[in-house]
Amino acid sequence: MATPDFIRDIRATAGHQLLLLPGISAIVFDDQDRVLLGRRSDTGKWSVIGGIPEPGEQPAECAVREVYEETAVRCVVERVVLVQAREPIQYPNGDNCQFMDITLRCRATGGEARVNDDESLDVGWFPVHDLPELDEFGLFRIKQAMADAPTWFEPSTQD
Repeated sequence: MATPDFIRDIRATAGHQLLLLPGISAIVFDDQDRVLLGRRSDTGKWSVIGGIPEPGEQPAECAVREVYEETAVRCVVERVVLVQAREPIQYPNGDNCQFMDITLRCRATGGEARVNDDESLDVGWFPVHDLPELDEFGLFRIKQAMADAPTWFEPSTQD
């Protein structure tokens, strides 16, 4: 994922310290209930579509924008699936981030899935019973998007 300019501006004064950032994940289904995935250019791995909202941008607007920018697919947001803090990560350049992921279920409304920017090596529609290798969190978000109701989590307790 390319680093947005506003994050670069923050990093100019914050250095590599931990930043809590919003992240939007879009679980996009087509009329055949296949899910849209992209193979990331930074890791080479398949992933759900997502990104960081621009300042002032609503989560649903971000999801629609990111899906189109990365895949050329048009979509509408149907509902919130999950809001969850991810574990902090450190990037190879030393930057530390923790993402508050907002996962949204989306429905494709048009466009032809294709690589539409430099963030993806490949994009495609996959039946949910025949997905390429995904990380555990990606699989969990897809499963939650297929459910009719949200799953509630108990807050973790630290002794």
